[in-house]
Amino acid sequence: MEKVLIAFAAALAVGIPALATAWAQSRIGAAGAGTLAEKPELTATVIILLAIPETMVILGFVVAAMILLMV
Repeated sequence: MEKVLIAFAAALAVGIPALATAWAQSRIGAAGAGTLAEKPELTATVIILLAIPETMVILGFVVAAMILLMV
């Protein structure tokens, strides 16, 4: 039973940040599309802003790996 809970904790460590990242990127993408329609020179800024939330998923993966390697 303990291994099941550890696996569940690792799954939550990746799943919840992935959902939050998807939500944040949908908002940033919509705003970025509007921004690029008016000022195409801001393309690099919009791409950077879209990439920043991905760090949540990467950190969630690291936490999940640490949880699983703790066993």
